Amino acid sequence: MPSSCKDIRAALAQCLQESECVMVERHTAAECMREPLVDTLPLKCQQLKKAFGECRRGMLDMRKRFRGNQPVSWGQLQQTEKTGEGYQLYAGKSAFSGTRGETDGNEPPPEDWRQAENDKYRAAAAAAGAASKRP
Repeated sequence: MPSSCKDIRAALAQCLQESECVMVERHTAAECMREPLVDTLPLKCQQLKKAFGECRRGMLDMRKRFRGNQPVSWGQLQQTEKTGEGYQLYAGKSAFSGTRGETDGNEPPPEDWRQAENDKYRAAAAAAGAASKRP
């Protein structure tokens, strides 16, 4: 298998080995990936299964034939969860960086942008009126 999907495949295998389907119920990993048991897997394993399928599908996608299949590596995702930087979601900005942070619910509501614009306009008009009254 090409190296573009190996990180996700390894993470999926590790997740399956640690799941209750394999550890407690003693099914094989292949049985846990099939339909009756796939719903019993943890959400993380289900997400990895979907990501691995999309990665494999991307290897056959002719629209990616020049750039190659470029999935997000599992190690990069784990690092992103810790630091909050590095994974690009849209327009070069990280999905997790620049967050507002913890809130306790007692913050004042943000100022309405229309009111802020009106205040700026009134201040500019007052300054222009004061400048025109000076001889």
